[in-house]
Amino acid sequence: MAPCWRDVARVLMVTLGILQCCGWLSAQTLRTSVVTNGEGPEQSQSLERVKRGWVWNQFFVVEEYTGTEPLYVGKIHSDSDEGDGSIKYTISGEGAGTIFIIDEVTGDIHATERLDREEKAFYTLRAQARDRQTDAPLEPESEFVVKVQDINDSEPKFLEGPYIGSVAELSPIGTSVMKVMASDADDPTYGSSARIVYSVREGERFFSVDRQTGLIRTAVADLDRETQDRYELVVKATDMAGQMGGLSGSTTVTIVITDVNDNPPRFPQKMYQFSVSEGAAVETAVGRVIATDADMGDNTDMSYLIKDEEGGELFKVSTDGDTQEAVITIKKPLDFESKRTHNVVVEAINKHVDPRFVDLGSFRDQTIVRVSVSDVDEAPIFIPSSGTILEVQEDARLGALVGIVTARDPDMDNVPVRFSIDRNTDQEQIFNIDPVTGAITLAKILDRETAGWHNITVTAMEADNQSMASRTDVSIRILDVNDNPPELATPYEASICEDAKPGQLIHNISVVDRDEPQSGHRFYFTLAPESSNNRHFTLWDIKDNTAGIRTQRSGFNRQEQNVYLLPILVVDSGPPALSSTGTLTIHVCGCDTDGAIQSCNATAYVMSAALSPGALIALLVCILILIVLVLLILTLKRHRKGQRMSEDEEDMRDNVIKYNDEGGGEQDTQAYDMSALRNLYDFPEVKNSDSGPDLRSVPQWIQNRVSGDGGPADFSLFNGYIRKKVEQADADLSVPPYDSFQTYAFEGTSSPALSLSSIRTLSTTSEQDFSYLSDWGPRFRQLAGYYAPAQPEEEGS
Repeated sequence: MAPCWRDVARVLMVTLGILQCCGWLSAQTLRTSVVTNGEGPEQSQSLERVKRGWVWNQFFVVEEYTGTEPLYVGKIHSDSDEGDGSIKYTISGEGAGTIFIIDEVTGDIHATERLDREEKAFYTLRAQARDRQTDAPLEPESEFVVKVQDINDSEPKFLEGPYIGSVAELSPIGTSVMKVMASDADDPTYGSSARIVYSVREGERFFSVDRQTGLIRTAVADLDRETQDRYELVVKATDMAGQMGGLSGSTTVTIVITDVNDNPPRFPQKMYQFSVSEGAAVETAVGRVIATDADMGDNTDMSYLIKDEEGGELFKVSTDGDTQEAVITIKKPLDFESKRTHNVVVEAINKHVDPRFVDLGSFRDQTIVRVSVSDVDEAPIFIPSSGTILEVQEDARLGALVGIVTARDPDMDNVPVRFSIDRNTDQEQIFNIDPVTGAITLAKILDRETAGWHNITVTAMEADNQSMASRTDVSIRILDVNDNPPELATPYEASICEDAKPGQLIHNISVVDRDEPQSGHRFYFTLAPESSNNRHFTLWDIKDNTAGIRTQRSGFNRQEQNVYLLPILVVDSGPPALSSTGTLTIHVCGCDTDGAIQSCNATAYVMSAALSPGALIALLVCILILIVLVLLILTLKRHRKGQRMSEDEEDMRDNVIKYNDEGGGEQDTQAYDMSALRNLYDFPEVKNSDSGPDLRSVPQWIQNRVSGDGGPADFSLFNGYIRKKVEQADADLSVPPYDSFQTYAFEGTSSPALSLSSIRTLSTTSEQDFSYLSDWGPRFRQLAGYYAPAQPEEEGS
């Protein structure tokens, strides 16, 4: 039936389009045309209002046309068309000539292709009426639109499907889950082709969908994740507002049921049994139990606790964060002999309870954990277990009883126990112990002043199994006996002035006693019997275990006696009372008017006048000024000597300069240092030999002058001069203490060259031959040229 209805709809669309076109063609529009009469430059023009009979705005064509002939779109026509074929109609624009064609004579427009509104909804074209002969436009070009008229040829589509949503379990009816949306490519402004309604095809028992908006809601209130944790729905979207003949599309919607804490924890068993040895250490794990929870995630988090007091004293429970198990561990040591079985009540509680579901019941559960304690062979235990403190007098005899330690075997067999002392704690072997009774006796004499406490370790072991042993600490306190007399704290010495007055306090004394009586110390002070007739000093017992020494007379004279020795007797309170005698040394000294001691020597005299602080400061300032003056004088002398040495060095040490450039001639007086001429050659001392001295290192003119006419060279003149200079240098005290280069300028007695002055040479008429200047080397080449004999050509000119 659907194809028939589609054909009927298409026929109706075509009929409506034709009627609209006919209505538009009956409309008329006035236009103004310009008519030109005549030719040439002078023309008469008139304006005439002419009716235009062909006017259009838009045409309609139905999409998805399936006929074999081109689909008629519309017709254009001009009032000036008299039907004689003189007017040609043309179109241009989108699809002109391909999709749309026009009959040039009649103006009929046809569509040659199948159009789809979803691809292109309209086409814009331009129409033109032209003269067939001249092709001149008869009317202005007009634009029109061909709209593709929609038919219901596109079904709704869920572009975002398939969908996945979620909703919490036990949600009330009507709880929003999610929203789905379908789209239709048909024209939403024309007809009902794009009006979509939604419905649930599968899963409508549990969920519903809003027909207009596509909002999915819960349809029941008892969704239980533990029963079913997801639902698959099929949602259908139908166009034409759900009417018959509408197209439809569907999608799959997966709804996940999320968990809420609606299930309490449950122990799979009501009783668990574990066994543990009585020798197990504290914190040892006895066993693990777990309560299950049908929920998931954080809703399964639970904590465990022990409910009964007896179990809570010996055991404790903790929660394993990874496995959610209850770990039962030992809190205190277990004793098989005391109790062999323990029943522990363990309770599991949810950490995150949802208040919405508290009416469902209690979110906790309990179980009983029965712990059986097994017997093991245990080491003896001491009584008391925390250690023993014993006391003994320091004057106890050898073998005297110090005390008794007690230990027993805690097992049912009650094996006998043997005792011993760990000698690492009693290396001096001061004590012995009876291995059977545990009685500790003295093996050496004690001295409290040497060691007031002794800490030893006693070991108790089973008689038939020495590996079963335990240890305890025994502290032995040595009680004091008055066996040390009191003594003066230090060898006291005191000083008094010669003018001391009677009753003046000289010194306070105290004593020390190595004993420590329980009632505390009490000392008594008196002068020794040998000082009973003493008329110089008295002793005053202050009653706080100290005493004071006072003068009994005045007028001490150190010239007569400068030292007094005062024996003092000190007695303790016992029992028995012990005493000792100490000596106080008293020096007689000279003092100033304020009582300050100046000297205690019998032969010393007090200075009548002492330097005041101001005089002492002045003396120090003077000494400082003298030191500064001495340093200044030394600095000036050193500076002058340095200057003299630098001047001597400048005289004695020259820079050896080598020049390789030629002079600038007579006019150049600054380009060349004439002093360099003095240092050009060395004159080493020539050793005598059979072949005579080697004169190749000196100029030819010097060789000629020294050797004469081929005779032996005579250097005595130079040797004497140099020897004299060396002696002067050796005798000079200002010469620096290192080798230096000495330069001397020695002209000799006369020179065959006489003067080298250019002025004198030009003014003389001497005929002397200066040709030997050319033998002096390249440096004298220019000078030799000046004194060379003139050429004949020059003389002739």
